[in-house]
Amino acid sequence: MRIALVSVGDEILSGDTVNTNAAWLGEQMTERGVAVERVVVVPDRVADIAREVNEALAEYDAVVVTGGLGPTHDDLTMEGVAAAVGVPVEEHPDAVAWVEEHTDYEHADLVPGTTHLPKGARMLPNPAGVAPGAEIEGVYVLPGVPGEMEAMFERVADEFSGEPLFRRVVDVDEPESALLDRIAELREEFDVSVGSYPGDVVRVKIEGADETTVEEAANWFREKTVAP
Repeated sequence: MRIALVSVGDEILSGDTVNTNAAWLGEQMTERGVAVERVVVVPDRVADIAREVNEALAEYDAVVVTGGLGPTHDDLTMEGVAAAVGVPVEEHPDAVAWVEEHTDYEHADLVPGTTHLPKGARMLPNPAGVAPGAEIEGVYVLPGVPGEMEAMFERVADEFSGEPLFRRVVDVDEPESALLDRIAELREEFDVSVGSYPGDVVRVKIEGADETTVEEAANWFREKTVAP
């Protein structure tokens, strides 16, 4: 399964908010064997949201959109997603029922627009907040507040699956440039993917579909490198 992540919010683009949602979702998807192949951040504009979602739908199996849910003037994600799939936004009876049954709000107390979703969408309950999410045609719309996003994702996590990947990380006390030949040899010897990440030490991440192969590859690489 191949997916794209679309994060919505002017606050992310301005640097006021760190996009922890994309990192968290990337980790969750990788653990499920799902390949995240695109991560984009778009402003709070309907046209931008619609364009990115539409392009991602044409390329990937699913799209996960986070941020911009609610009734305020800059919460435009539902409208953008609706435009991407060619439907209007309208009040969703399941969203109204959920809010009235599981929150302290009555429908009449809500700001207009809180329970509006793309027509024909499946409502995704928000167990950690009020504004509901939605799923339509493979587009999953989740909140931007991390706690709400994570709680809502757990309700649909089983809908994302692929071939599980096994991972080992080897820390190396050598310059990254000095490892190029050994990494190339590692790839030739074993059916694994390899990434290197410099820092105080170089972290070499080895991944593959077979756990035994990954373990053997990691041991091989350890024997040929300098540990910190």
